[in-house]
Amino acid sequence: MGDVGGLAEAFEALAELSEIKGEVRFKVNAYHRAAEMVRSHGNELLEIDDVKGLRKYPGIGEGIAKKILEYKETGSISKLEELKEEVPVELISLLQVPNLGPKRAKLVYDELGVRTVDELQEAAEEHRLADLPGLGPKAEQNILEGIRQKKTISGRLLLSQAHHIQQEIIELMQVRIPGLDISPAGSLRRMKETIGDIDILVSSTQAQAVMEQFTTLPLVDKVLLRGDTKSSIVTRDGLQVDMRVVLPKEYGAALQYFTGSQSHNVRVREIAKKDGKKINEYGVFRVADDRRLAGETEEQVYRALGMACPPPEIRENRGEVEAALRGELPVLIEHADILGDLHVHSEASDGTASLEELRESAERLGYRYLAVTDHAANLRVAGGLDRDRLVSQIEAIRKMNEAGDSTVTLLAGTELNIDNDGGLDYEEDILAMLDVVVVSVHGGFKQDRERITHRIVAAMHDPHVKIVAHPTGRLIGQRPPYDLDLRAVMREARETGTALELNAFPDRLDLNDENLMEAREHGVRIAIGTDAHRLEHLAFMSYGVATARRGWLGRGDVLNTLHTEQLLEWLWKGRER
Repeated sequence: MGDVGGLAEAFEALAELSEIKGEVRFKVNAYHRAAEMVRSHGNELLEIDDVKGLRKYPGIGEGIAKKILEYKETGSISKLEELKEEVPVELISLLQVPNLGPKRAKLVYDELGVRTVDELQEAAEEHRLADLPGLGPKAEQNILEGIRQKKTISGRLLLSQAHHIQQEIIELMQVRIPGLDISPAGSLRRMKETIGDIDILVSSTQAQAVMEQFTTLPLVDKVLLRGDTKSSIVTRDGLQVDMRVVLPKEYGAALQYFTGSQSHNVRVREIAKKDGKKINEYGVFRVADDRRLAGETEEQVYRALGMACPPPEIRENRGEVEAALRGELPVLIEHADILGDLHVHSEASDGTASLEELRESAERLGYRYLAVTDHAANLRVAGGLDRDRLVSQIEAIRKMNEAGDSTVTLLAGTELNIDNDGGLDYEEDILAMLDVVVVSVHGGFKQDRERITHRIVAAMHDPHVKIVAHPTGRLIGQRPPYDLDLRAVMREARETGTALELNAFPDRLDLNDENLMEAREHGVRIAIGTDAHRLEHLAFMSYGVATARRGWLGRGDVLNTLHTEQLLEWLWKGRER
């Protein structure tokens, strides 16, 4: 009855409510680990019908296994329902505020009677939190920032969710009306990390026929509006999608207008006004006589204003208008430039695919290499590999490559844990055997800026370390970035020749677009990795590339555009191969 997303949320709620109740730490951690396992293994867990089968997965004991089976059967977990009865229901909404946490939620409830996010914000703005035991001004400010972050993300979709829906709609519409000129618009076309709503634009002289097909698609649950040129529907997933039809002669102007961003469009209108022109969703016009100058294509629209056409991803008024006027727009990275994935997990740790399956998938994607970077020994919850298991994996990878029966080279790697002093999992002799060493923070997320920055910087001084994964640690809408001096990390990355990762997993996209622009200015190399735990996760590379484009990255800025031997030379620089 239950779904994977609901099960993961149930275990997270169990962890948080158990912590509020004062349960022992190991039980709270077990629920958190269970949530991670569910996210990693997806529907695979719900396909298992017995405790014994579930217990084969690392981190799943008998108690967790029984709860999974109960959720599968009933769609709920009785222990969670009991906790909801015991813990004030108001606290559940407070638990969604980043930087607050279960103990603090109970504290503000007990001491101040705070029940809602709005009441929490009011208390923070009035500085009533700072006087509570264990908090103080800095904690109060962090909580206030968490509230603002929650309100910013509230009601928005992850890019991957919105992109999947719009792709399905566009494909269905083009089957029903072959040759239909159709495109996403708004923040989705700009490939922002979160999307407020889904807008789709169509060029046609048969608007009524388009509206008829759109409002009768099989994924439609409800029609909110059925107009002559605009309709709105709600999908069976509960998502609202708006479609607008314009005439072919207006399509380019409408696409430019409805793609945005607002600040980009304001700047473009300023350019038009200075030149005695005006621009709107219908075209570009000369003010003196209202003569139409352009509108059919975006290229014509921008050309009429003396500009090159900026790629949609960079239309954020961050210098692209000026670059377009000078004819100096950056040549952005394309998906075809990517020759491999540099962060992938196999079944050896918390992934689900074998080495053979990963290599076959890489072949289908046209890759030249794939880095197998399973978790290291100290991350036991993710099935981290001990020394012997890692050596066995390295040997298996070398043997597969030596067979010469594939166009894909598997790179032997690891994802090391950075401990509280910047130390790593394995000794030098093991690291010396690996093609690629990735490091990341997996705990101590709330440490102060100096401590967490020191950890990452110290790890980069190990000559074997080549990539820092998901550098800021954020999970979009779930966990804010660490309190990290990212600029200092970038300076150190440049000095040590370490790449920073753009983690393409949809709820990470870490580094974000603004971080990437700064990394580019610092001359830091970027590695794009999907952090794939399942074969289908390899497709997340498209979101990494889109984010790289938003950060103005070109082919030369990204590590995994190098050919195999060039990449290996870079990875082994400063080490004996």
